[in-house]
Amino acid sequence: MTPRLDAISIITSDLAASLAFYRRLGLDIPDGAESAPHVEVTLPGGQRLLWDTEELIASFDPDWERPAGGGERVALAFVCGSPAEVDGLYAELVDAGYTGHLKPWDAVWGQRYAVVLDPDGCGVSLFAAADAT
Repeated sequence: MTPRLDAISIITSDLAASLAFYRRLGLDIPDGAESAPHVEVTLPGGQRLLWDTEELIASFDPDWERPAGGGERVALAFVCGSPAEVDGLYAELVDAGYTGHLKPWDAVWGQRYAVVLDPDGCGVSLFAAADAT
């Protein structure tokens, strides 16, 4: 069997805050998931997105340490339907108290692009084709 990407994992210091952020991005995360040390959802393409608390990781990997100096734990990218949706979603997330990292701009590679940070400081890109309507 050839290995295939099946899951992306986020190690979080605040599971409830992380799940709330990703719910705002439209992920269908079950209610009450905040009480578990491990959460996973299946994405439309069949891959899974997983969350594990720092405590859970440390329970089986005693040498694990929280990334220092702003090191990212993971970076994700969410495609939007239009440049206006990138702008609107970025504004919505920043207005909700999340940290904007890069304000929306027209990237040289032909996309409207922005980056917001999730509660653990992971960069989450929002993008759309610059000519999408």
